[in-house]
Amino acid sequence: MKHAALDLLQTVFGYPAFRGSQADIIDHVIQGGDALVLMPTGGGKSLCYQIPAMLRNGVGVVISPLIALMQDQVDALAEVGVRAAFLNSTQTFQQALAIEQKMRKGELDLVYVAPERLMTQRCLELLEICPISLFAIDEAHCVSQWGHDFRPEYIKLSVLHERFPHVPRIALTATADQATRAEIISRLQLENALQFVSSFDRPNIRYRIVEKANGKHQLLDFLQAEHVDDAGIVYCLSRKKVEETAEFLTQNGIPALPYHAGLDIAIRTQNQARFLREDSIVMVATIAFGMGIDKPDVRFVAHLDLPKSIEGYYQETGRAGRDGAPANAWMSYGLQDVVQQRRMIDESEADENYKRLQSGKLDAMLALCETIHCRRSHLLSYFGETDSKPCGNCDVCLHPPIAFDATVVTQQLLSAIYRVDQRFAAGHVIDVLRGMDTDRIRQWRHEQISTFGIGSDRSEAEWRAILRQSIAQGYISVDYDSYNSLKLTETARPVLKGQHKVQMRRYEKPQKAQKQKRISNKDYSEADLSAGARLIFEKLRAWRMETARLHNVPAYVIFHDATLRDIATANPSSLTDLRGVSGVGEKKLATYGEQIVELVSSLN
Repeated sequence: MKHAALDLLQTVFGYPAFRGSQADIIDHVIQGGDALVLMPTGGGKSLCYQIPAMLRNGVGVVISPLIALMQDQVDALAEVGVRAAFLNSTQTFQQALAIEQKMRKGELDLVYVAPERLMTQRCLELLEICPISLFAIDEAHCVSQWGHDFRPEYIKLSVLHERFPHVPRIALTATADQATRAEIISRLQLENALQFVSSFDRPNIRYRIVEKANGKHQLLDFLQAEHVDDAGIVYCLSRKKVEETAEFLTQNGIPALPYHAGLDIAIRTQNQARFLREDSIVMVATIAFGMGIDKPDVRFVAHLDLPKSIEGYYQETGRAGRDGAPANAWMSYGLQDVVQQRRMIDESEADENYKRLQSGKLDAMLALCETIHCRRSHLLSYFGETDSKPCGNCDVCLHPPIAFDATVVTQQLLSAIYRVDQRFAAGHVIDVLRGMDTDRIRQWRHEQISTFGIGSDRSEAEWRAILRQSIAQGYISVDYDSYNSLKLTETARPVLKGQHKVQMRRYEKPQKAQKQKRISNKDYSEADLSAGARLIFEKLRAWRMETARLHNVPAYVIFHDATLRDIATANPSSLTDLRGVSGVGEKKLATYGEQIVELVSSLN
């Protein structure tokens, strides 16, 4: 079977060899075994169920939460000659009936189904009379009630094991810490499944977190300096902020579209289609957007608000650079982000266990933001990879922050909070420390307390950085029921008594982004091409764009840039020369081979 799998990989998908643990996963599932696969975005998860579905008897059923993307996934498979279809609410009854008939006759290799559709009595009864090769549960982290993308329908998927005990199941995700992993196994009844955990490292992504001054303008500076004409995603916490940011970017010459659950579904679908099919669109979105996005040339993912957890942050940033070319993960972060996220947890209607877990996830996210060590190592450590070395490709490695002994300034801050009876918010406490003459300070006679003015040598921004880090390190909490007043925690006591030393990052004034050489996919692809190959590459891109338009699919469904680059380098003069280029399988060779050879020959 291993030989048959490799043959399919080469002839259908056009790749010369399996990567990482793909071959072992595929062989295990072909033999009828269950599997839990954790593999980073862009690591090749889909092949782990597509190839077994083609080699086993029956149709492979892929449970996917993303109705809007099923069409593109099926189109991509059709391009390489795989018999695929989907069943979802966008189809007429007659269209669905035709697909069901093909399933019963064994005329399909893969069918994509949303979990809501799968759980209907009609669909379950259909599956019981069809030959089923496997069940693939994509985005399996959606089963976790503690996770960032929880979908209640996923919990019911244990029915697959109960009703189809002899059909292998493969659950796949790009993001799951140990607790989420355990919940996936428990809820999907995968206790006997083999676990395949690949490294979470995405070395082509550069992680960068900046002090928030004016988030939208900092974002604009970043995009104008490094990502003109690049595709990217900007995440915001609220729908209102999504729309305001998209409008702001558009007004400043950057083509940006909004995406959130409050938009009309037709507008959401149209905006998503433009993002997938056009080269330079920036999508501004809530976390409602992105899961399952296969666009390979997303050059950046930016966050204007602090994500709720490292899992969410990693999942979202992982949508950048799927093609392996350099990409940026950029975030602006400030004190208000911390306050806002804490308030959302405290004011939620969830039980205390859930709030405690979410607080722990937020603490881990804050620790990543405030770390004075390599961000990539910190990320990988969170997912259990504790032996990673400094990466040399994050902001901390490239521009190491200055750490300093912050014990005294932290004591000053804690003392000031205590002296104002733990009844005031950040702004007032900082005014006291800086010795400001305000109406409120005079009203409460706080100019008479011992901590008044003891921090006058520091700016408001410096004190906000110290306060933010003190909250992140657990010395201070914010009471949202009392006008965001600052409170001391039990861990503040040993600091005040001098029994505990405090280390912090020294505040650095935010700098305007400097114009840099862009790290666009085009630059990457052309980096080592000769002048002749570069010309071929550009002509191939233009041909691909027109072909994709005619087929009404995203350009990457026809060929990835990496494949066009390899074709340009190979300079094929015949179909034989083109065969074997990575990404050119037999179906694509038959469909496009003569056009490509003719185009290349015309340039020689």
